[in-house]
Amino acid sequence: MTPIVLVHGFWVTPRSWENWKAHYEAKGHQVIAPAYPGFEVEVEALNADPTPIVNVTVPQIIAHVEEAIRALPEAPIIIGHSAGGAFTQILLDHGYGVSGVALNSAPTEGVRVVPLSQLKSTFPVLKTPANRHKAIPLTFEEWKYAFTNTFPEDEARALYERYAIPASGGILWGGVLANFQPGHQDTWVDYHNDNRAPLLFVSGSEDHIMPPAIQESNAKHYKSATITERRQYEGYAHLLPAQKGWEQIADEVLDWALTHAVARPAQ
Repeated sequence: MTPIVLVHGFWVTPRSWENWKAHYEAKGHQVIAPAYPGFEVEVEALNADPTPIVNVTVPQIIAHVEEAIRALPEAPIIIGHSAGGAFTQILLDHGYGVSGVALNSAPTEGVRVVPLSQLKSTFPVLKTPANRHKAIPLTFEEWKYAFTNTFPEDEARALYERYAIPASGGILWGGVLANFQPGHQDTWVDYHNDNRAPLLFVSGSEDHIMPPAIQESNAKHYKSATITERRQYEGYAHLLPAQKGWEQIADEVLDWALTHAVARPAQ
């Protein structure tokens, strides 16, 4: 069975993949959900001491996940959510993975679409450049707007308490500035890379922080001969991996990834 790598996004840890990991393991797949460097502790510990969040960088995250992939017995399917979707694109561009799925993906360098709901969702971080050197948490109301706007109140609060951690102001500010600085920045990918594994973008129609317009623009940037497709699920918010009905999405994206997988040696 093809291994699966699950890459988490910002404001959460690998704990946010707990349902998908168990679901795929029950199907017989080896599944890993690597934490960012320094994020190997529990959610509660990161909330108590967010120093690892302040210190982490995108190159460190990519190198850490690549190391985890190289330890697998064969090349995996890579599935990333939010910032993990952008990291999935980078990993595929670096030659990793037999196929990839980006769920409600953050944009890679060059994607300039910035919907108003995204501005509102990220305002707690981007309201001041001073946050570039901080780990910025979301209040419950900010979390609900950005992550769980279609969820019942009790579910949204339970997920906030179980999953939410601060995010790196430095990385988020770096993403904003990437399109205005010369040279390749941390989230650059080669949109013309014909050797990249097939990639599926998945959007939740009600996602506030990474709306479908971002996935559409990101997908259109790819000019390679490699398969790049989009799929949208109606009624889903940003925290799609935890929303009611996630099992169907997990199964469908896995079917797509297996169907479109390309042969690669273990890395």
